[in-house]
Amino acid sequence: MDVSQSGDVTNLVNKTANEYGRIDYIFNNAGISVSGEVRDMSLEHWQKVIGVNLMGVIYGTIAVYPLMVKQGFGHIVNIASLAGLIGYPINTPYATTKFAVVGLSTSLRNEGKDLGVNVSVVCPGYVDTGIYDATPILKADREKVLANIPFKMMDVKKAAQFILKGVIRNKAIITFPFYAGLLWWFYRLHPNILTPLGRKTVKDFRALRVE
Repeated sequence: MDVSQSGDVTNLVNKTANEYGRIDYIFNNAGISVSGEVRDMSLEHWQKVIGVNLMGVIYGTIAVYPLMVKQGFGHIVNIASLAGLIGYPINTPYATTKFAVVGLSTSLRNEGKDLGVNVSVVCPGYVDTGIYDATPILKADREKVLANIPFKMMDVKKAAQFILKGVIRNKAIITFPFYAGLLWWFYRLHPNILTPLGRKTVKDFRALRVE
């Protein structure tokens, strides 16, 4: 299924509802990225990332939400990122979409509460999903850029356990591992406190830049 195509998503949701008579959960999980500086990105780069990361989540959400409202229960789980809470220089299109997914999820959560529909958004740190292997990296060596990732990637199975625990608890925003929650706490305390980290990310990338 191509989540950037609304018809594909709607058809799957309707098929599932017709076959099982209900939908308890939907996990809007697909995501892509493009790494590099915005000055080197084309409109096509932006459109691809937005089409999957944001529109895909919107399509899944609006396809299932009326069904869940009608049945009086359900849980929508949208996968965003720590990048949707504190930003992510050198991955600006990705961060843009993830901020939007957080806004969508936290807003809809308040609408759905009295209708029986729960909404959670997942904002993890680095998870070894394969996204980094598939991400185009503009004007820099892939191996050198990936070697600069500051944290160890979490195994996807362990990440799934964190997500499910958060869903069971009906948490509005699910963050993990520890450093992700800590960075978000620092950002909420004082947004400028993470500015040096963002500038270092840009500086390190530019040190690897090739024309």
